[in-house]
Amino acid sequence: MHASSTSTRPGAAGFRLVIFDWDGTLLDSVGSIVECTQATLAELEVADVSESTIRSAIGLGIRETVETLRPGCDEELFQRVLTTYRKHWFGGFSSKPVLFGGIVELLEELDRQGFLLAVATAKGRVGLDADLRSTGLDRLFAATRTVNEAPSKPHPGMVLDILDELGVPPAEALVVGDTTHDLQMAANAGVAGVGVYSGSQPRAALEALAPAGCLASAVDLPAWLAGVAER
Repeated sequence: MHASSTSTRPGAAGFRLVIFDWDGTLLDSVGSIVECTQATLAELEVADVSESTIRSAIGLGIRETVETLRPGCDEELFQRVLTTYRKHWFGGFSSKPVLFGGIVELLEELDRQGFLLAVATAKGRVGLDADLRSTGLDRLFAATRTVNEAPSKPHPGMVLDILDELGVPPAEALVVGDTTHDLQMAANAGVAGVGVYSGSQPRAALEALAPAGCLASAVDLPAWLAGVAER
């Protein structure tokens, strides 16, 4: 666990903990996820699914994602989709995503300011750990939760687990994500949410849920926090 997890004093705007989504929020991976999904569906000769539908499912657990793409999917087809997607993803797509510009600096700045940092993602544990190692960001996060350890978003389980592990009350935590699933998860956990329209869903969809803030990118978060603190 990162050393800053011992911090007990709320920081800017009364927040002590920032829980980030991963794909589409910190990692520029949405395009690769869409392309991998399209390759999977094409190989399985599943009926065409629009890119907007694929994007709307990003952030859900794998079972929920497949059900969105192929309603009524039986177990046999689900396993074929899962196996084929993993084959394509680890066969080449997983190496394509990179961090959005300025993300390392963002996280290091929040760490310097004394914030606890965490990740709540629909990605599996193996995939997230590989990303954290390859980006060198594992050193900055006090806690992480994946869909392997908690129910799919928008269930609040990931957030509630992180709050419990780090001993932070909901009022001192903030969720930052690029989908309505992230914002609904935050609301279900009684935590403030900030949407970023850098990923899979448009600004209008995020603003429809009336989040505490809506930003073009996660790198805009420090300025937003400073502005909230001044109110």
